Amino acid sequence: MGTASLGPAERAAALARMEAEELDVVVVGGGVVGAGVALDAVTRGLTVGLIEARDFASGTSSRSSKLIHGGLRYLEQYNFDLVREALQERSLLLQRIAPHLVRPVPFLFPLTHHVWERAYVGSGLVLYDSLGFTPGSTRGVPGHRHLSRGRALRLAPALKRSALTGAVLYWDAQVDDARYVVTLLRTAAAYGAHVASRTQMVGFLREGERVTGVRVRDLETGREADVRARQVVNATGVWTDEIQGLVGGRGQIHVRASKGIHLVVPRDRIHSSTGIILRTEKSVLFVIPWGRHWIIGTTDTRWDLDRSHPAASRSDIDYVLDHVNAVLAVPLTRDDVEGVYAGLRPLLAGESEETSKLSREHVVTHPVPGLVMVAGGKYTTYRIMARDAVDAVAHGLDQRVPPSCTDRIPLAGADGYPALWNSRYHLAERSGLHVARIEHLLHRYGTMIDEVLTLVAEDRSLARPLAGADDYLRAEVVYAATHEGARHLNDVLTRRTRISIETFHRGVGVAQEAAELLAGPLGWDFDQVKREVEYYTKRVEAERSSQEQDTDQEADAIRLGAPEIVPVPPPDKRPVR
Repeated sequence: MGTASLGPAERAAALARMEAEELDVVVVGGGVVGAGVALDAVTRGLTVGLIEARDFASGTSSRSSKLIHGGLRYLEQYNFDLVREALQERSLLLQRIAPHLVRPVPFLFPLTHHVWERAYVGSGLVLYDSLGFTPGSTRGVPGHRHLSRGRALRLAPALKRSALTGAVLYWDAQVDDARYVVTLLRTAAAYGAHVASRTQMVGFLREGERVTGVRVRDLETGREADVRARQVVNATGVWTDEIQGLVGGRGQIHVRASKGIHLVVPRDRIHSSTGIILRTEKSVLFVIPWGRHWIIGTTDTRWDLDRSHPAASRSDIDYVLDHVNAVLAVPLTRDDVEGVYAGLRPLLAGESEETSKLSREHVVTHPVPGLVMVAGGKYTTYRIMARDAVDAVAHGLDQRVPPSCTDRIPLAGADGYPALWNSRYHLAERSGLHVARIEHLLHRYGTMIDEVLTLVAEDRSLARPLAGADDYLRAEVVYAATHEGARHLNDVLTRRTRISIETFHRGVGVAQEAAELLAGPLGWDFDQVKREVEYYTKRVEAERSSQEQDTDQEADAIRLGAPEIVPVPPPDKRPVR
């Protein structure tokens, strides 16, 4: 299988194909679950289309803690099946599906009490490690180790000596969540799926009670069209209830949004060779290594305001800083914070009023003929959610559909990755780039690195790093537009790269250079380049201002003051017949 591009020409072709033929499945939602459904369905031999109203992974799937993990706290809730399932998926992702994108990461669990806590945490991690075993394979990460206080402080000198009596070291994994989604979609497209962002579902097509497709609006042009499909899958996460309402009648799924915020600080602000996990009164707090940075989070609070752009308030930021500073010898201040991002978890609503106690398990329903809805779950188990959703699709189709095979499908860039990693010094010599730069590219693109290096070979100016964000080459900006479906400057600076949270200027310092690089492949004129930079700058200004507000309501009002580069109007309220 070759790789597929998601550039402007491919988007236009995908929309034309979706309009011209009746599909087996159309997926609404371009986050990790929707992308997973598209890949699962197309690799079962079904014809598939996927639409996303904004950019791919622009919601929850780009704003997570970026961890692939079982969830230690679910052990305390006796949810062993969820933990086992997630850890088995972690093993698959690390070793077979995406070894170029998913990597092991160590975490230090400081102990604050003698004897009983070590026994309690240790027994939990014995269970955690054992649940990760799958017959015929390995966990993909080392087992946990008990450490004395002295040994723990040698690994993490940043911790106060008084903050721990000892520690346990264990391993999980991490991923760039947004890049993973784009790679999922490129893999699905390579197998024949039709994929288009900035394409909004505005209503369902109906024949009596049965859903027979969706009415879509191309938000770039305003043009509307019908996309007919034998089954529609709604995978819109925190927007599930809204989409569900378009079919009328009582909803079978109710999703409550829980806000989690994360801070990004430079790596030199916390002296540690390992990540750190801390217990709080409500949940857990992670200090996660992230290249030349740390990601610190998260919170867990109910959110009933704007779901497109959840805002972090001053109170949120202070909460995270207060909790991490409780264990740091040199406390962090707001001046140390490079970036802040807020995301929403789509939790299945239950009896509990506390979002931290709502279910992370998923549900699949068939509320009316022709429509499948999937919601809940967690990033790590997206593949299981997708499999279950397509099983429901198969049940609704009048044909024999093979079982899921995505546990054996490497994502684009994975096949041959270990061999290419071993050859990275030769690759550096041939390309004229430093081996550290090659390693960075391999971690982002895997074996698709050749496509990036081809751009560099054709135009050596693209071998230069961006001025003001030198972790990224100019070629990566161009590649985001030509191959990865980026349509606007914000897509590149916040999701194809992480410049918006990894620099103190939050991307404003490179906005002009990046926009000029995007102008060619996206066909922008001078006025569009100017417009893209202005919109991005206003977005950053609004986010900074919202983070100075004391309450969610004040922060939300300020954040909504920034205009959308492509406005997303509310969907039609009445189904199309």
